[in-house]
Amino acid sequence: MPSRDFKRTDRVGAELRRELGLLVHAAVRDHGLPSASVSDVEVTRDLDWATVWVTTLQPERAAAAVKALNELAGEFRRALSRSMRIRRVPELRFKYDDSVDRGERIEQLLREDGEQGTGNGERG
Repeated sequence: MPSRDFKRTDRVGAELRRELGLLVHAAVRDHGLPSASVSDVEVTRDLDWATVWVTTLQPERAAAAVKALNELAGEFRRALSRSMRIRRVPELRFKYDDSVDRGERIEQLLREDGEQGTGNGERG
């Protein structure tokens, strides 16, 4: 029944994403961290580890935000153990999700290319 395992990890990941979103928001406010939000959570099949992908409003401060969140991971895990109905809360690893930054960079390049194309009298 492997399909059942994947559904369970998806459900646990979604619940972790909701709960961690609230906890990270509170930590940003309470600890004066750079503004960060949870974009996704990936849980291993055995539910031992959860990789928490975060985005920040200021990409240059992303490393500081991820470092601070990893330092608070134990507190987050304890809070999750009280709020979630799960036997064992996975260990949390926070990583920076640069997909938004890459998307903005691609969009900027496309706009620049479009402006150059229309500047030569070509249709873009």
